[in-house]
Amino acid sequence: MSEVEKRYLAAKERYAKIGVDTDEALKKLQEVKISMHCWQGDDVKGFLNPDGELTGGIMATGNYPGAAHTPEQLRSDLEKAFEMIPGKHKVNLHAIYVDTDEKVDLDTIEPKHFSKWVDWAKEQGLGLDFNPTFFSHPMFKDNYTLASPDKEVRDFWIEHGKRSRKIAEYFGKELGQTCINNFWMPDGMKDNPIDRLSPRKRLMEALDEIFEEKLDENYTQEAVESKLFGLGAEAYTVGSHEFYMGYGLTRDKLICLDAGHFHPTEFISNKLSSLALFSKGVMLHVSRPVRWDSDHVVLMDDELTEIGRELVRNDLLPITNIGLDFFDATINRVAAWVVGTRNTQKALLKAFLEPTDDLKKIELENDFTTRMVLTEELKDFPFGDIWNQFCELNGVPVGLDWLKEVREYEKNVLLNR
Repeated sequence: MSEVEKRYLAAKERYAKIGVDTDEALKKLQEVKISMHCWQGDDVKGFLNPDGELTGGIMATGNYPGAAHTPEQLRSDLEKAFEMIPGKHKVNLHAIYVDTDEKVDLDTIEPKHFSKWVDWAKEQGLGLDFNPTFFSHPMFKDNYTLASPDKEVRDFWIEHGKRSRKIAEYFGKELGQTCINNFWMPDGMKDNPIDRLSPRKRLMEALDEIFEEKLDENYTQEAVESKLFGLGAEAYTVGSHEFYMGYGLTRDKLICLDAGHFHPTEFISNKLSSLALFSKGVMLHVSRPVRWDSDHVVLMDDELTEIGRELVRNDLLPITNIGLDFFDATINRVAAWVVGTRNTQKALLKAFLEPTDDLKKIELENDFTTRMVLTEELKDFPFGDIWNQFCELNGVPVGLDWLKEVREYEKNVLLNR
């Protein structure tokens, strides 16, 4: 018996005393798929025009060595990250990550331009999610795409949206896992506009045109994502939370909540239960805001813990699609993936290890003393021993051991690019 298993059995006994079955908790965590975003691996450059300027409020700072420059390199880095992450998951692609020798643009992309990604996902036993790319392109004009007053600009992006839906449908058909296709566009203004309504009306009508064709939701479901502000859109964002909440509820779309897209003191964990009452489901972008920036590597902070609790306590996982969204070019990019994904899993595991039914009963009886004492004492329970068992059962490194492997990969692969 390994040291990890010995410690697990001792921890299991302690959790059992408060009515928690740790084996069942690990079984539930095993079923959760995280959609790991590809754009951490190359600083959101993509392969459509990798030398182009980042626009639409996108900025990757830092020059840590080893960024991926080809689809093959990016897939290799993703594989290495998944070797450190327990379970089988998904990869989230943006449209700019085409893998083709053909000369294509965003309004001419087709499923065949992503066939190598599909072949790779089949080999790896992974699912794929998708995002149309409404930024870093010459047709992102005057800070507008679908909300542009210029019909030529709108038509370009409408065509891109339609083609993206077909690619997402292709992913779902080929891989047997529903592909979540998430729509976010950075349209907005740097300073106060006179007319806030007209751009939103144009955006609504453009989205309606994109979504006009009915697609089989067994293959793909669409989500719409809001943002408070961005670089170049500090005063006004067309696709605000209220806009997309209304759009998603009236158009039967998933509503995407990004943890970094709200006011600095506003938390998405508190929104999940409300949306669950009225929406068909949620696309959750796990990220971390720092002041005005929305996309830092996910740490095990209070909000991540609270997100895990809300999803588990309210049984929201069946209607929630969990993805990551951050990019940091100041640190090892593979390590960033591993930290963010493992932390998201840890937050869920902490919630699975609560005696949720008992806590709800205690709360209903207005026994707030016991509720407080139990939830505080749980913070000192040997959660780490349960997590380490999960890693060992999945054949991935335990504790800090994974960092040694990442450093070795950095030395042999990343630093030679």
